[in-house]
Amino acid sequence: MRIVQQFQEIAEIIKCRKSSFPRIAVVVSAMGTTTNELMDLARKVHPNPPKREQDMLISVGERVSIALLAMALDLLGIEAISFTGSQSGIITTEDHSEARIVEVRPYRLEKQLNEGKVVIIAGFQGVSRLGEITTLGRGGSDTSAVALAVALGARRVEFYKDVPGVGAKNPKKDPKTQIFPHLSFEKTLEIVGKGAEILHHRCLQLAQKHDIELEIRPFYEPDKVGTVISSMDKYAST
Repeated sequence: MRIVQQFQEIAEIIKCRKSSFPRIAVVVSAMGTTTNELMDLARKVHPNPPKREQDMLISVGERVSIALLAMALDLLGIEAISFTGSQSGIITTEDHSEARIVEVRPYRLEKQLNEGKVVIIAGFQGVSRLGEITTLGRGGSDTSAVALAVALGARRVEFYKDVPGVGAKNPKKDPKTQIFPHLSFEKTLEIVGKGAEILHHRCLQLAQKHDIELEIRPFYEPDKVGTVISSMDKYAST
């Protein structure tokens, strides 16, 4: 079954990275078209579902992914523990389906990382200050990853995507597009604004603000760094 194989492949990547980095936090999204399927189901029940209940529903997709990945890692002998966005301390605004992260309190994550465990976090979701489950909208998992990197003091975030890197155009739509090995944040934001769609602008702006280097790696060739995005002058695109 392809889904099982994919979780096994992700677990193997994490195992390899664990040999180089003792503290690893992994942010995951829902599987494939899960979010769209849940939205379709919601609309069959209600043509305009209440946003609160919609968030309760679609946040399930990431919870499935984090639990399965933790199981796959356990099978490899790696201690891992999964957390929802709210359990991870991702505090957001009250705007259901389009919430913004306002604070991250990673106390539970820090404890598990200090014990040597891999922590697996559900991206795309958080909890409001009123205790409501919220989702972050488009690009939410990428933004979650950078926000957690800031809170945990990480200097780099690795994104494993189904594309070879950042190109002048979206590689999914134009496989022949030029892939840039190094980019500045400014240039990447310009490319994304023209429709490249690899990373969301909120994710890039947050990384730029906190000077966190981003790497885009193809999931199918994880040892290869497709694009490095950095504020350093030597990485600036010419």
